[in-house]
Amino acid sequence: MPIRIPDKLPATKQLRNENIFVMSETKAMHQDIRPLRLVIVNLMPTKITTETQLLRLLSNSPLQVEIDFLQMDTHSSKNTPAEHLITFYKTFDQIKDSRYDGMIITGAPVENLPFEEVDYWPELVKIMEWSKTHVTSTLHICWAALAGLYYHYGVPKYALPEKCSGIFPHKVNRRTAKLVRGFDNIFYAPHSRHSTILREDVCNVKELEILAESSEAGVYIVFTKGGRRIFVTGHAEYDANTLKDEYFRDLERGLNPKIPKNYFPKDDPTKRPVVRWRSHANLLFSNWLNYFVYQITPYDIDSII
Repeated sequence: MPIRIPDKLPATKQLRNENIFVMSETKAMHQDIRPLRLVIVNLMPTKITTETQLLRLLSNSPLQVEIDFLQMDTHSSKNTPAEHLITFYKTFDQIKDSRYDGMIITGAPVENLPFEEVDYWPELVKIMEWSKTHVTSTLHICWAALAGLYYHYGVPKYALPEKCSGIFPHKVNRRTAKLVRGFDNIFYAPHSRHSTILREDVCNVKELEILAESSEAGVYIVFTKGGRRIFVTGHAEYDANTLKDEYFRDLERGLNPKIPKNYFPKDDPTKRPVVRWRSHANLLFSNWLNYFVYQITPYDIDSII
């Protein structure tokens, strides 16, 4: 899929080096096609890294996609240059009158706080409420999955006794579901979080279905019938070295982290991590784009309700 992103976005060079089809804005303007419009609410501190990870996965489809990046107007990012945010990001006030075929809300390093104590929580609530009438399908990742389940359905989160970090095996609960089409019976996915949700709390909400879960990492994919809202508690978008970088970062901070499970060969952090989740990650994003965005969204984007 040709991803339509600004030529000067840092991810552009990296993706082209990986032989991913990235289309310039100028060339896209001359194509007689309506691209899918996605907005990515990027709450991660290392925004440039997250941009590249997500755009890489969104490329695995024949669909043309136009991306807008959204930042929180009520939060100052300390790890991304202000110039980058000014050049490539919008605020909610700038897009609130627009409609989008799909939206992604990323994870965020605020898990140890109650939702209401996160400084941008009121703004995020506005965005999640707005998505009900302005977005065809929203994909929530990690903390955003917990936040979305809490806001939309009252599902509480619980602090874990220790961080859930590693690559865990998962099972598919309903193989006929389009979102998990092509998944293996057992597939692997990365997790990196300090909190969780309980299976019974999700099952008590009749609008929700658990499509995939792990005996060790817990509930993984939850979706509403029709796929208007999808919640993924892990980080399928992670690069090969993301968990490694997090592990050594926490070591340097003196947090005494445990080695991510099923990640380093023989649990040796000096060895190169084994990537075993890439195919599942590509399927997850391409299935979402195809079955719950492209196949459902109206051609006239202004008619999204």
